[in-house]
Amino acid sequence: MSENLKPRDHAEVEQAVTWALAGGKALEIVGHGSKRAIGRAAQWDATLDLSGLSGITLYEPAELVLSAKAGTPMAEIEAAVAADGQALAFEPMDYGALLGGLADAATIGGVLAANVSGPRRIKVGAARDHFLGVSAVSGRGELFKSGGRVVKNVTGYDLCKLLAGSWGTLAAMTEVTIKTLPIAETEETAVVLKLDDTIAVKAMTAVMGSAVDVSAAAHLPAPAAARVTELAGQGQSVTAFRLEGVAPSVAHRKALLQTLIAPFGEVAFLDEKPSRALWRSIRDVTPFAADGPAGGRLVWRISTAPSRGAEVGVALAERANAEILYDWAGGLIWAALPPSDDAGASLVRSIVSVAGGHATLVRASAATRAKIDVFTPESAALAALTKRVRESFDPHGVLNAGRMWAGV
Repeated sequence: MSENLKPRDHAEVEQAVTWALAGGKALEIVGHGSKRAIGRAAQWDATLDLSGLSGITLYEPAELVLSAKAGTPMAEIEAAVAADGQALAFEPMDYGALLGGLADAATIGGVLAANVSGPRRIKVGAARDHFLGVSAVSGRGELFKSGGRVVKNVTGYDLCKLLAGSWGTLAAMTEVTIKTLPIAETEETAVVLKLDDTIAVKAMTAVMGSAVDVSAAAHLPAPAAARVTELAGQGQSVTAFRLEGVAPSVAHRKALLQTLIAPFGEVAFLDEKPSRALWRSIRDVTPFAADGPAGGRLVWRISTAPSRGAEVGVALAERANAEILYDWAGGLIWAALPPSDDAGASLVRSIVSVAGGHATLVRASAATRAKIDVFTPESAALAALTKRVRESFDPHGVLNAGRMWAGV
């Protein structure tokens, strides 16, 4: 059984990494472990549990900025900013239900390390686009800081962007600063029924290229739509568009949307409460959560050009017997596949490579994740660059070694 290290401040994180360096040990980095089952099933000598680094250290609503220790629960941060009428605009996904864990268990450090986002990414970007500053300990056992408390604060390399999406393989973050934004005054969602995947992507593409300025667009084929409470009883596919902003603007854009979508089908609208619930279900991939992680279907997360989304989704449905959910106007595809020894990796990646993009195996057994590439394999040139960056921060492979790729 690996040893569990639970530091309480920056200094103790440094001490833990220095201890691992001295003993030639590898550390697994976790917060509350809500995304622990994503990535290669590697072996570590000890766990660096950052959940003890918890608490909001600064929140200035007027400046739209918040700082918190890396192990601070997202639920605590979201509650604090909501009390001031604000939110994290990138609406990070909660992987808890999809991976068979607890909901609301994510920490801010984990969200940034995985560069998590939600349906609003097509408008406001992902976590890295709201990541302003960081304090972290490298695999060399050195504390470093980057960024600050304003948006335009970077001189030299923007290490926040580098750490976002690195899955803890470069440094253990101890404190972070992020941007907050006001909650939209008004929210409505337009839904269109009965569109097939190809027509739905065309409709979403038309809307995204217009002045309607939707903050989210998604398509749920009938099987997925049937598992979403807000859509229960429809018995058919649902294509959804979210409108947010001040009331006069939403009303104006609502009229534009109705005119634009009329050739595709009849439009109905959900008001604020069911709209928020619907997009939370889409954000957290609720239709695939009921399968459970043990013995359930394998889940892939695929990113491609929105215009190629239907092509990829239809091919996966026909050739891999996959159930599909489209987000980001077709640019993000969630695919649930029947259980298999190789998780359908060769077929999934061959389909994605034709359209362009990348695929990540999000849910599979540890045995499956140990023998196939969870993240898309890098080209030789990119792998060499990744290796050089990794060696700059963690030359001895102390932090989350092997989490993303073997040897990295």
